Formats: sequence, structure tokens, C-alpha cells
Amino acid sequence: MRKVLTVCSLAVLTLAVAAIVVRAQQDKSKRPSPPATAKCELAGGKSVTIDYSSPRKKGRTIFQDVVKYGEIWRTGANEATTFVTNSDLMVGGTHVPAGSYTIFTVPNKDKWTLVISKKTGEWGTDYPGEKEDLARVDMKAATGPATENFTISFDKGAKGCTLKLAWDTTVASVEIGTM
Repeated sequence: MRKVLTVCSLAVLTLAVAAIVVRAQQDKSKRPSPPATAKCELAGGKSVTIDYSSPRKKGRTIFQDVVKYGEIWRTGANEATTFVTNSDLMVGGTHVPAGSYTIFTVPNKDKWTLVISKKTGEWGTDYPGEKEDLARVDMKAATGPATENFTISFDKGAKGCTLKLAWDTTVASVEIGTM
């Protein structure tokens, strides 16, 4: 009898944990800053994928009120933004080995800096510091069309992709290619 009770208790516990996990995944898509993915397919089966959460403008002044010029920004919302590549890449002329990384940015009016951190798994606001930086890469900054939702995208080109970060009327970009 005791064995049956233990097995039943474990089954109920397993179902409860599964229900919590499913609920949490469903809740992510209902967040004010829902999850999004950008992917670039490069030659020879090489790729880079960025997973992030996409905050909304909601009538706010983004730059200087929400995102401060000259300060490290988590580049999205919620969990840290991930940058995963299955091969060595050149990001704005800087070598990035195959692997998983976290990205942050330092926005400025005329140029941005893309920060590729070796530390992964942190919450989005937890920048681990320069000691964990793999690279800091200059990005071009330009005025673009008004964008309500923060968006990370790739434009495919002949030699690779252009990574674009767009929000409000700002677009920051950097070239990504294979080695």
C-alpha cells in the first residue's frame, strides 16, 4: 500500500511540475515584451541565431529615457539576449569563435558598440563586466523609419548578413560574415 501511495504521489508531483512548465512557456508569449528570434543562414550550413525579448515603445521617448546613451544596455528585455553561432564568424572585422554568447550594446547618437560577452545564462540586466567581454565591435547608427517594437533582424548579402537593431527611429547595424 505504501508503494502505491508513493508512486501516485510522484505521478501527481510530476504532472504538477509539467503543468507549471507549460504555463510558464505560454505566459512568455503574453509578456509585454514577447520573445523573438532572428537568424542568418550563411554559406556552407553556417548560421547565427539571436534570441531576445522585444519591448514596445508605448509612447515613451526611448533614447535617453528608457535607453541611456553611453551606458551598457541589455539589448532587449527580460532574459539576456543570446547570440549563438555554429561556426567562426567575423563580426564587424572581429573574430568570434563558434559558440554561445550574450550580447549587450552601448548606444550613442552617432554610433553604437556591440558587446559580445562570454558569460551566458544571466538575467538581461546583469552585465557581467568587461572581464567577460569576448569583443566590443563598432556599429553604425542611423535614423530609420519609426519602429514601435524593438526588432533584431538580418539582411542577407552576398558575403554574409547585416545585423540590424531597430527601435523608435534608430537603426544600428554591423556586418557579419564567415571566416
